[in-house]
This record gives sequence, structure tokens and C-alpha cells, in this order.
Amino acid sequence: MAGLRLIVGLGNPGAEHSRTRHNAGFWFIDALAEKYGARFGLESKLHGETAKIHVDGQSVWLLKPATFMNLSGRSVVAALRYWKIEPEECLLAHDELDLAPGTARLKFDGGHGGQNGLRDTVQHLGHGRFHRLRVGIGHPGHKDKVTPWVLGRPGRDDEASILRAIDEAMAVMPLAVAGDFNDAMKQLHTPKER
Repeated sequence: MAGLRLIVGLGNPGAEHSRTRHNAGFWFIDALAEKYGARFGLESKLHGETAKIHVDGQSVWLLKPATFMNLSGRSVVAALRYWKIEPEECLLAHDELDLAPGTARLKFDGGHGGQNGLRDTVQHLGHGRFHRLRVGIGHPGHKDKVTPWVLGRPGRDDEASILRAIDEAMAVMPLAVAGDFNDAMKQLHTPKER
């Protein structure tokens, strides 16, 4: 399978959203940019902020849509077209209610699972054939509590767990960029000794 040429972090723009659970995708992409010494710059025609990193000699674009979460697809599709990148060479990092904090999972293809950024991207593309990095934020226990939960900030322990999962996901990005998704998944999905 082709490697990754575009990694997108999903989140909501604005300081008031920056440390919310829903912005776990932004947490990941910011950590990645920091690790590889890249700076984001606004790219209005792509409706987002972009940066370029080099992972083991491979150039990879990073994108943070400046649209709100439920309009992410517009930015994702604009970037794919502009850089002539296939959806299969793209990874979307997003918050995942169905995984506990401290858990990150790679996945290819599938539905949106109610995640609005994925939903909009699938709608724009007409399919879900792209990679996802699901960053666990846990579930509040009842569907009526989901909106304030995702738009709220995690407690200290959950935040530490989410950041640890992000570090573990970053560690397998060189494999994913090279197209070694099976190895990346095996490494990420194998429980770590704590």
C-alpha cells in the first residue's frame, strides 16, 4: 500500500477550543509538527493551516482545517486536489469516543461513527477510503452528555493518557509514512508495559 503524503488533524479553530477533547486531532498534528521542527502557516485556498515535514526522507504535508469540525471535508478535499494526493495516501487524526483515553488506533476505510469531521470528509469524497488515527477520549456514559464532553477539557489524568497515546502514535508514523501499515498497527495496537 502507498505511504502517507498528507496527515490531517481534525479539530475546531480558536483558542477556546484548543485543549478540548474534540481537538485531539489538533493535539496530534501539533505534536508532530513540533517533533519535526515545522511551523504552520495559513493557506486560505485550502481553508486551513499547513506545514511540511520530512520523515525518513519522505515529504509529508500536515493540515489543520480552519473550518469548524463539521466542515472539515472542504479543507481535506481542497488539499488532496491541490497537492494531487490520493485519499489512500491521507491520514485523518481525530478524537474517538469509543476508545478509552490512553488508546490510539490506526484504521483504514469505514464509516464515520458519528464523528462530524469524518462525516463531512466522507460526504465530500463519496467514500471512506482513507486512513484514520483514532485518539481515544473516552465516553461520558450517556449520549445526552456527549456534546459537552467532547467540547470540554479532559481532567489531568485523562489529558496525560491522551498525550501518552499521541506519543505512541507519533512513534509509528515513520512506518505509516513508508506504507508499512501492518507493522505500524501491530506496534501501536500491542499493549505496552506500564
